[in-house]
Amino acid sequence: MAHTPVNHPARPIYRAIGGLTGLYLVVFGVLGIITTAGDELFAQDDTHVLGQGTNFGFSLLSLLLGIVVLIGTALGRNIDVAINQWLAYALMAVGLGSLAFIRTDANIFNFSVFTVIVMLTVSMVLLMAGMYGKVGSEEEAEAFQKARLVL
Repeated sequence: MAHTPVNHPARPIYRAIGGLTGLYLVVFGVLGIITTAGDELFAQDDTHVLGQGTNFGFSLLSLLLGIVVLIGTALGRNIDVAINQWLAYALMAVGLGSLAFIRTDANIFNFSVFTVIVMLTVSMVLLMAGMYGKVGSEEEAEAFQKARLVL
């Protein structure tokens, strides 16, 4: 039994929201690469981009993840759903894990508290886009509706 809605009426909106989130990650990554060019990969300094602490390594990671989200959004066919959901869980883990290391030498991505808040928000938006963007056959949608009515 499916646990997420199939053929949700607002599916195109959720897909667009996922794409805009990927675009934000790309813009943040590009601006971060420009700002941190010439620095060490995992420098721990006071570099900020769009109000978030970052370094060259995290900027590259953000750019890569944003491109992956945009490719998934462009492909569709539930590939975007899987990418958005898995990436959301990964970003949640990174955000919460880095929260524990903000004021230590283990803060390899140069996170600030604001960066953690933004990463957790981005992960929640991607998770929402992944959960409501699923496309399926009419039979799958009907089975989801019947299961939903039983609950």
